[in-house]
Amino acid sequence: MSASAVHSLWTTAADPITKIDAPKIEYGQLSPTLIVIGAAIIGVLVEAFVPRKSRYYVQVFVSVVALTASFAAVVALAAGGYGTTKAGIAAMGAIAVDGPALFLQGTILLAGVLGVFTFAERRLDPETHGNKVDSFAAQAASVPGSDSEKAAVRAGFTTTEVFPLLLFAIGGMLIFPAANDLLTLFIALEVFSLPLYLLCAVARRKRLMSQEAAVKYFLLGAFASAFTLFGIALLYGYAGSVKYATIAQVVDGTIGDLNPALADTMGNDALLLIGAAMLVMGLLFKVGAVPFHMWTPDVYQGAPTPVTGFMAAATKVAAFGALLRLLYVVLPGLRWDWRPVMWAVAIVTMLAGAIVAITQTDIKRLLAYSSIAHAGFILAGVIAASPDGVSSVLFYLGAYSFVTIGAFAVVTLVRDAGGEATHLSKWAGLGRRSPLVAAVFAVFLLAFAGIPLTSGFAGKFAVFKAAAEGGAGAIVVVGVISSAIAAFFYIRVIVLMFFSEPRPEGPTVAVPSPLTMTAIAVGVAVTLVLGVAPQYFLDLAGQAGVFVR
Repeated sequence: MSASAVHSLWTTAADPITKIDAPKIEYGQLSPTLIVIGAAIIGVLVEAFVPRKSRYYVQVFVSVVALTASFAAVVALAAGGYGTTKAGIAAMGAIAVDGPALFLQGTILLAGVLGVFTFAERRLDPETHGNKVDSFAAQAASVPGSDSEKAAVRAGFTTTEVFPLLLFAIGGMLIFPAANDLLTLFIALEVFSLPLYLLCAVARRKRLMSQEAAVKYFLLGAFASAFTLFGIALLYGYAGSVKYATIAQVVDGTIGDLNPALADTMGNDALLLIGAAMLVMGLLFKVGAVPFHMWTPDVYQGAPTPVTGFMAAATKVAAFGALLRLLYVVLPGLRWDWRPVMWAVAIVTMLAGAIVAITQTDIKRLLAYSSIAHAGFILAGVIAASPDGVSSVLFYLGAYSFVTIGAFAVVTLVRDAGGEATHLSKWAGLGRRSPLVAAVFAVFLLAFAGIPLTSGFAGKFAVFKAAAEGGAGAIVVVGVISSAIAAFFYIRVIVLMFFSEPRPEGPTVAVPSPLTMTAIAVGVAVTLVLGVAPQYFLDLAGQAGVFVR
């Protein structure tokens, strides 16, 4: 066969293929995420090219500027009506730009800025070999206690890679609640989970415990990701599409022209129910709901405290955002199937989190179980299945994230010779040693407990009200009982701090740099403002509470 004959065969075979259209990307609407991911890539380049002495300052600068610019972009989009009238689907159907997405993205970015401040703190530990020290290992790759680690400490090395990792995690979290198809959801899940696994492993003190926490988180997280992926596969088999809107139409039975190849498997309810259950399981794992909560206390205790604070706040916001979108946009037709299951999960989560927290002797584990109880309270708002439910959950997440970062920032200040003093017995009499720090921590604990005039009360009230109006009165009763149980151990810590004798060998309270002071001050301010005058923010969450379909 001659070359020309082959050529003619090739051209005739290639003719019917139409050209592939270039994707149409709305860069303006995606700018918050693009700014953060771009800054993360710059951070990686900084690690490669900037001299070691200057990296810390460059990384902190890049991170803060990027997160601030990204938040400004979110505000600009919201002001431009993208949260209400102009809400729509961007990036060829992959990402929704609507009220809940923008509200959650703004919350994640503000939590991220405070996270960067706590990551950058270098005044708490005494200087070693004339170098300032942060919460992260001098050289993450060296074996704990080895000569190479000691040499790295002597040389004053610092793990500045934590900043680009933090930015990548935030980038994934921004996409997660806005994802509008299942593949985007899964990719966002991995983009924010993998940096968090690494961040959990790089504590400067108690490195083995930190590495153990990271391995537990990674293994259980991989399990949860596998469940999520399998659920996505089953839902695709059921609906023949990964797009949220198409799946919702198939569930409702309102879809028009069917692909004949898919008509046989479509409407197979076993695929739908098992797929939806697996997908929701993956999200409940990220939220830390019972029975998928077992990683939470170990990881919160072992990870460096700045990482714990950021993770506790931002991951919850992102995961609840994704869960809301999944249940309200994709599976509203399955409401009668998912509500009873969520009822059970919410009740068990509230009670287990509150009851097990009473037995804890470590402050970080206590806050971990407290966060599990809060996941249950937020689920009460999810169950409401009404616009009020969405806006109450948005408000609660916003209030909760600031209290959490503030509380963990205070935990970093209380120190003894071995680093942070997290055992509760060491907090005895803290109110006499340093009344200000104890008072600030008491404010956060009262907010967690949901005492009036704190943001916690406004959030709980909004969530329980939405649940009661949505016909979930029993959940409200259990929620109030759980809140009462939880209030016991929060107030126990306050009594311990203010009404116990300080021990002579007790810990000292380190004086932080303005960075941590800012994080704590913002936490206190938001807690009090949302508690005393929540109406503006409740209205804001109400306006932002409508999903685009």
